[in-house]
Amino acid sequence: MTISVTYASYLGLDTLLSAQHPQSDRHDELLFIIIHQTKELWLKQMIAELRLAKAQVRSGALVPAYKSLARVSRIQAVMTLSWDVLATMTPSDYSRFRGVLGTSSGFQSDQFRTVEYLLGLKDGRFVDYQQDRPEAARAMTEALEQPSLWDDAIAALARAGFDVPADKLDRDWTQPYVPDPQVAESWAEVYRDTTRWWDLYQLAEKLVDLDDALATWRHKHVLTVERIIGGKPGTGGTAGVRYLQETVSKRAFPELWSLRTLL
Repeated sequence: MTISVTYASYLGLDTLLSAQHPQSDRHDELLFIIIHQTKELWLKQMIAELRLAKAQVRSGALVPAYKSLARVSRIQAVMTLSWDVLATMTPSDYSRFRGVLGTSSGFQSDQFRTVEYLLGLKDGRFVDYQQDRPEAARAMTEALEQPSLWDDAIAALARAGFDVPADKLDRDWTQPYVPDPQVAESWAEVYRDTTRWWDLYQLAEKLVDLDDALATWRHKHVLTVERIIGGKPGTGGTAGVRYLQETVSKRAFPELWSLRTLL
């Protein structure tokens, strides 16, 4: 019996399992590599789901978009739990191979930045870190220059008849989004009459799930890094824990948080 497709060939296991190349003889470096490679695989799936959800929201298919958005928040939960695995590595374990990391750092992850851009957290400076990887830079630039998921959600709000400021519907998409009280009030109206605006209401709650999960991931990242390196500078020239702490307060969908005060 000839088997043309096997489990290993379908999944490309020989390539996948040979992609770990520790630069030291320390046991814990393999864990460090696998944790981060696994995160990159999940980020790839998140990007695919976010692109699909964006297309659906833009076309007015809000309900079908819920599935991809829910899937992304579940992936985020899995990624957050993976910090607990990395935290089994002690400061002594990490210090024995940290030197081989050189100038590499997680903040250089093009896929993580692409996810941020797709959600609406725009900062074009990160594209510069991909000068040696043109395809990665292209994907980041594409996400940077297009409306984000939050921009798409606000456009859906306008299509439903809400009074959305014109500068929120046509602007320089590469620039960070600036919260607007009128947008917050429009979303608050959705929450005041959830029966009438059920599709928008559920979309908003799915987006809050994403923001909540991202903040939780960032917080756990801070704790894990502090547990392993304390207050030392991070690799790649970052300020380590101090830099990461500054990111915890970021919100991709700010008016979905501020509207709660209006209700």
